[in-house]
Amino acid sequence: MYNATSPYYETKLTKSNLGMMVDRPIPKYSDDISFEINSTYHNRPDLLAHDLYGESDLWWVFAARNPNTIKNPLYDFAEGTSIKLPKLEVLKQVLGF
Repeated sequence: MYNATSPYYETKLTKSNLGMMVDRPIPKYSDDISFEINSTYHNRPDLLAHDLYGESDLWWVFAARNPNTIKNPLYDFAEGTSIKLPKLEVLKQVLGF
């Protein structure tokens, strides 16, 4: 069983294998924060997740919230890319942690 901050939380796990991944969409809200990725966070969504949310395990949230901008959660997380950031309160509610 995966914890609530994992992208695999809803994915079924049996004794012998992992089932098909169930996406965990992050809804859009009008008060999401606009952010341009800078050199500190270039290819490091884990660092931004740690700095924003105190949990580096939430790195995948940026790709889930910005699916048209971030296809590859590591290499598309590039300096100069503009993304929307969900607030921590939203993540707690949506992900249940």
